[in-house]
Amino acid sequence: MTITAPIGSTRPRITLITVCWNAEKTIASTLDSVDAQTFRDFEHLIIDGGSTDATLSIVATAGNRTVFSGPDKGIYDAMNKGIARASGDIVGFLNADDMFANDSALETIATALENEEFDCCYGDLIYVSQQDPTRQVRYWKSSTFAIGAFRRGWCPPHPTFYVRRSIYKKYGSFDQRYSLAADVELMMRFLERARITSLYIPKVLVTMRLGGATNKSFSNIRRQNTEILQALATHGLKVSALGFWAPKLLNRLQQFVRKKQEN
Repeated sequence: MTITAPIGSTRPRITLITVCWNAEKTIASTLDSVDAQTFRDFEHLIIDGGSTDATLSIVATAGNRTVFSGPDKGIYDAMNKGIARASGDIVGFLNADDMFANDSALETIATALENEEFDCCYGDLIYVSQQDPTRQVRYWKSSTFAIGAFRRGWCPPHPTFYVRRSIYKKYGSFDQRYSLAADVELMMRFLERARITSLYIPKVLVTMRLGGATNKSFSNIRRQNTEILQALATHGLKVSALGFWAPKLLNRLQQFVRKKQEN
């Protein structure tokens, strides 16, 4: 798929937000992947939770970032702080376990959202080994959004999800009542309830190290899915156990056996 912008359209400015806390082992590769981007009209906000290791020193050495450091109430509180400070037309997140999959990822996103018909875009994501980021573990291939998809266990990979800042202003940011699924709830709220327009980009945009808060234990995975089901109920999206779990489990299985495709 080739993404082209409408003739005469204006390239949007992007706010890229990196949330981190004691991330000295991984943040350098995150920053390197940002610095390698061919698209340069963006601001990069670092929202640090008060790191006590070398994280802030590594960020300072990299330069060209706006850094905010101090205690927060968790990752979604930190993300909300980033949204509140954003000045770009488009807002996206690349956290300290994440890297852009290639040096044209932001270019692809910016070109897609030059078309004002779309309020957001998202793509595919690859999970890689914590120890060896060159080794693929899971390939999360997304798809075009269809009404009712969240009831079937679907959602886009949040690290690839880029949204117009005006959408956050209109429909709100992360709901911190959800400690592990606020990102899913937000995308559900935007796509299912607000019916914002979206564009799926069938390319791998981000690679992400395994080991995040949700995936670190079975109890957290169960808790996240409990929160997702609660969010579905809150938004009036009726769901059956079979209709939710069967496609979700099939999709997860496919992620482990799917091979990386060329962008």
